[in-house]
Amino acid sequence: MTNWELVRQDFSELRQTMNGERLAYLDNAATSLKPKSVIERLLSFYQQENANVHRGTYQLSFKATEEYEDARKVIQHFINAAAAREIIFTRGTTEGINLIASTYGEQNIEPGDEIVISLAEHHSNLIPWQQLALRKKATLKYINLTSTGEIDLADAKQKITAKTKIVAVTHVGNVLGNVSPIRKLAELAHQNGAIIVVDGAQAVCHLPVDVQELAADFYAFSGHKMLGPTGIGVLYGKQKLLEQMPPYQFGGEMIEDVQLDNSKWDQIPHKFEAGTPNIAGAIGLATAVKYLEQVGMAQVKARDAELMAYLLPKLMAIPGVKIYGSQNPQQHVGVVSFNLGTLHPHDVATALDMEGVAVRAGHHCAEPLVHSLGTNSTVRASLAFYNYQADCDQLINAIKETKEFFKGELR
Repeated sequence: MTNWELVRQDFSELRQTMNGERLAYLDNAATSLKPKSVIERLLSFYQQENANVHRGTYQLSFKATEEYEDARKVIQHFINAAAAREIIFTRGTTEGINLIASTYGEQNIEPGDEIVISLAEHHSNLIPWQQLALRKKATLKYINLTSTGEIDLADAKQKITAKTKIVAVTHVGNVLGNVSPIRKLAELAHQNGAIIVVDGAQAVCHLPVDVQELAADFYAFSGHKMLGPTGIGVLYGKQKLLEQMPPYQFGGEMIEDVQLDNSKWDQIPHKFEAGTPNIAGAIGLATAVKYLEQVGMAQVKARDAELMAYLLPKLMAIPGVKIYGSQNPQQHVGVVSFNLGTLHPHDVATALDMEGVAVRAGHHCAEPLVHSLGTNSTVRASLAFYNYQADCDQLINAIKETKEFFKGELR
């Protein structure tokens, strides 16, 4: 059985106080904290191994290259990709999705084609497709959600047709925390000759991910949401698709041969990694993955479920608190969004901060979804496996104190 007290000690940020109170960090959907091993690995790279990769003929460069490519293999095994060459290092989920839209999308979308996404999408998995559809005179269609915020499969079957070329959906929603039926959506897409792109940003630190089992054609995620450094991310793509796609950017590293009037591109994945990559970031992300594997993704998933099962009923029991999405804790993977009466979410979040509770307030880069909920913004509390029940209690108590403070304005 995992000793969560020992796990928690690996995250030094949690030992801080904020406004004189112990820190209850509940903004993990925005970015996760980093364990000591990741921070130390970044430091050791810069102190002892710093060199550019793939280009040097000296030992230090060989070492850096080996570590960088080993990181690719670590990611490959973590998500069960078929080969390391199917792993492309990016700056994050946003760049990964833009890469697909700018290459595969530009190459394959024609006037009259259809791109299908869901109403639950983060702007990073909405705007690239919106803009691609506008450029190519294609149609962007939205899959509706059920009353509890889940993707409506019946509506998906209506929206995904022979005209569909791309289906792009989130694996876990960043506002409501619902898990999308990726395998079923992938089957619908493939039956109609389309590909499926999955935004995995909110999934990789909460659920075991197997891209082959999911039948995903592309799967993008960010390192900083899964204990890794900022500025590093991953795009998984099936080899046959990546090989057909043009480069995303041009310059050094991604070429095999350059002449005055033409150039020849390198093989995948290097074709998509122009310039000096985030070497330390990739190595740090691999260290984060090893940490997650040491804890065990099954244990992480169970811990998240345990904490949400503790928190959600307590939230729902507070008069004036409105929960968005399902009232079933099992349908909130790491995330619960709520409002407190008529108080502005920013005021609530500021009041909670005075009690040491860090949450997010706003539309969470999912404006169409939040508007569909009948509001302009919400307060979002997001959990990670290193949180405690004490963090949940601190949030509940802070909400009650906020209610008391604003009782004259609360309706």
